[in-house]
Amino acid sequence: MNYIKIYFLNLYSYILFAIYSVVCIPALVLFVALMSLFTGRRGTLKLVRRSIGWWGRGITLIPFPFIRICCEDHSTTNVGGPYIFVCNHRSFSDGFLMAVLPVEGVQVVNIWPFRIPVIGFFARKAGYLNIRMMPSEEFFGNALELLREKVSIIFFPEGTRSGNRNIGNFHGSAFRLALKSKAPVVPLCISGSENIPPKGSLLLRPGTIRIRRLPAITWNEYKEMSVFTFKNRIREMIGRELALMERGV
Repeated sequence: MNYIKIYFLNLYSYILFAIYSVVCIPALVLFVALMSLFTGRRGTLKLVRRSIGWWGRGITLIPFPFIRICCEDHSTTNVGGPYIFVCNHRSFSDGFLMAVLPVEGVQVVNIWPFRIPVIGFFARKAGYLNIRMMPSEEFFGNALELLREKVSIIFFPEGTRSGNRNIGNFHGSAFRLALKSKAPVVPLCISGSENIPPKGSLLLRPGTIRIRRLPAITWNEYKEMSVFTFKNRIREMIGRELALMERGV
């Protein structure tokens, strides 16, 4: 019975994904093209990023009720953005889940998302940052400019998805950028995505994904930390919160 359920989930989800994308993507492209006649470069970029978010939110709804996505905001202070979001990374689907964030944002990604047809094209147009193919100076220059334009930046500092409940070591780029920019850093905890889909597979499994936004860490709280101390502090914070989430707290 479980195999039938999984088969139906994948057949239903991928067919609907294809139909949705064939209709939605041209409509959003047309919308952005028309609006660009009345907005400058900055306004057009904002529309491109918002459109990616709208498309992504629709994708997260396709497999419901087989896959449920629960967003939890545990912020306790009203710290203004832009933000540097730091997320644990378990699955290919984590990038799509970032569409739930109510901000204009770009993701820092590896090489492979730019190689995906259609998705790679729009990632480049939106100004997503390819950390593997940019010199360090260019990467930080572009990231600082985005923050000055009030665009939030989303990092998966493990660099690659773990595929399980373990958290890999964090790379330091997000935290170097924070120390350069003084931007608030927001930890994001993603639980339940490790089998949606499993690493090395495109086969979706039923389940619930929880995304928990923790309070922002402000410049005054981290300005005395080194990159090494700061990245490990955030890693430990995310790890503790994931342990609570996986106990149902």
